[in-house]
Amino acid sequence: MNVIEKSITLQDGRVITLETGKLAKQADGSVMLKMGNTMLLATVVSAQEAGADVDFMPLSVDYKEKFSAIGRFPGGFTKREGRPSDYEILVSRLIDRALRPLFPDDYHAETFVQVTLYSADEESMPDSLAGLAASAALAVSDVPFNGPISEVRVARINGEFLINPTVSQLKNADLDIMVAATYENIMMVEGEMNEVSEKEMLDAIKFAHVAIKEQCLAQQELAKAVGKAKREYCHETNDEELRKDVWDKCYQKAYDVARQCITDKHLRTSSLLQIAEDYLETLPEELREEKKKLVHRYYHDVEKEAMRRMILDEGVRLDGRNTEQIRPIWCEVGYLPGTHGSSIFTRGETQSLSTVTLGTKLDEKIIDEVTDQSKSKFLLHYNFPPFSTGEAKSSRGIGRREIGHGNLAYRALKRMIPDNYPYTVRIVSDILESNGSSSMATVCAGTLALMDGGIPMKKPVTGIAMGLISDKGGAKYAILSDILGDEDHLGDMDFKVTGTVDGITATQMDIKVDGLSYEILEKALEQARNGRLHIMGKVLETLPAPRPELKPHAPRIEEIIIDKDQIGALIGPGGKIIQDIQEKSGTTITIEEVDNKGIVNVFASNLESISIAMARIKAIVSKPEEGEIYEGVVKSIMPFGAFVEILPGKDGLLHISEIDHKRLEKVEEVLKEGDKVKVKLLEIDKKTGKLRLSRKTLLPKPERNQ
Repeated sequence: MNVIEKSITLQDGRVITLETGKLAKQADGSVMLKMGNTMLLATVVSAQEAGADVDFMPLSVDYKEKFSAIGRFPGGFTKREGRPSDYEILVSRLIDRALRPLFPDDYHAETFVQVTLYSADEESMPDSLAGLAASAALAVSDVPFNGPISEVRVARINGEFLINPTVSQLKNADLDIMVAATYENIMMVEGEMNEVSEKEMLDAIKFAHVAIKEQCLAQQELAKAVGKAKREYCHETNDEELRKDVWDKCYQKAYDVARQCITDKHLRTSSLLQIAEDYLETLPEELREEKKKLVHRYYHDVEKEAMRRMILDEGVRLDGRNTEQIRPIWCEVGYLPGTHGSSIFTRGETQSLSTVTLGTKLDEKIIDEVTDQSKSKFLLHYNFPPFSTGEAKSSRGIGRREIGHGNLAYRALKRMIPDNYPYTVRIVSDILESNGSSSMATVCAGTLALMDGGIPMKKPVTGIAMGLISDKGGAKYAILSDILGDEDHLGDMDFKVTGTVDGITATQMDIKVDGLSYEILEKALEQARNGRLHIMGKVLETLPAPRPELKPHAPRIEEIIIDKDQIGALIGPGGKIIQDIQEKSGTTITIEEVDNKGIVNVFASNLESISIAMARIKAIVSKPEEGEIYEGVVKSIMPFGAFVEILPGKDGLLHISEIDHKRLEKVEEVLKEGDKVKVKLLEIDKKTGKLRLSRKTLLPKPERNQ
């Protein structure tokens, strides 16, 4: 075995080791990454030839976690790993988005990258290491790749930036982003923040790039030590004469159609496509089918260049807007009367219909992943049906797009849910139309739905998608606010930013070109802030603040905090007491032990039910207080007095001398078991906790004979 290792030391002294030549040697490239107890195996395999007529990069990236990595059994009946979790899908997307732009444009062989977590600990976060592992596997392989890249997490904790913090450290972070980059350029950014400024986010990206450069150098040294040459390939057959002819005969026509600024997406698409179809008609009939794919490939480049030149040279976009203009916006709240909150947000040809549902602790999402066993009280689900883009096909469940877009909107809004809010909150965004940035429409619609539902958000949040068009070398560029789908597809950057009026709450950026300067990023962030505030104005015109009350049909929750030692009394033997309270009041009651206290939530569809349940709970958990008057029940009678239950489970002694002003020979002269009697609590014995009661102090004193 020829095992080769390279090490990278992080700022806190932790060491990352890249090892190749020991495992998975039949893959085109494989690397085992180690940091502490965390071990990730990354492999890459690429077909030797491209499939017939494939003119794109068929890349598949999968991140998988083994439950054995941390000594756990998988859940479910089969007790084996099943479909990817949301977390695994999100990590797969992080790797994919950084790698995909760096494969050669003419490389079309089917390529599979797999990263597997084989060992883990509870403090190390594997998602910040997976991109490095994947890139290292490509670096030591013969697969053509214009890398290496690396990914790191940057968190700001107590005002200081940290690279790849531990799970415990991250809990105190007010900024948490993942950054991917080559040695020269930033490729991808994604994360969440607590209303940070544009400058603070840019500083975090720069800080990440310093660490990434070191990791890229380590990969270059590893690849050099392995010494494997990149493969020769030929995946495209071109006809340069045809390419030139398509360009000469179609460019001006495409420019003229683009210059018409057709606002309807389908009409604009069909008008541009017709140019290619008309060109095909000019070819000899026997060549049309043979040349069709090439014509459309070359025409795509023509259309792309026409759109880009129109923006760069004239400052005019496909739908007629200037570079900073936001499409028309209209919003509506309370559209769906049966929901707990609802909204419509429409910006141009993008539309989200969003709903809010309120639930109890029993509705919390249970997260059961390899390194995360927790619960979530805030959920956001994003749906993208085919009809939203006019596609004639059925919906087949959620895919990676839905998971990724929903996660971005979730991160944008989650910090604005009130702290210790007793409800479990679920937002569902259904995209009914899409032409650019449906995830940002989800953020805006989600804000409106939350406010319509009476959820007291800390601050409203809106979002915007930015784009970039630049010529070769970046000497001339245009930053685009509120991009269309075509501008995303044909442009150089997709940069989504969400935030309140006071700062950024989440971001997602994918850069498709080399050489994007920090100056351009700074300008894009400032332009995004202006656009975001414009959208905020439209949202607040529709609903200026959260409604003061929940919807009449929304469930109610009342919370009471009890001592830890009272939890058992409330639950009762075998749950008998709490079940009886729920049955007779029509409520749902949850109890959670937190910091040696019991957090009791009573949940019902009406206040009357809650009042009944709360009265019984308070009676059970109330503590006797000296001097208070209680109506008790005589539980037993002794020669020296009676034991009276003044609160559930709390008896006190009513001595025979405290029953009446007159002397009694027997308790039974006044009381019998089961009688209700008003008594005053005279004393609580500090040592024993015994209660001393009196009835006679509540009776009028008898008049003395004169």
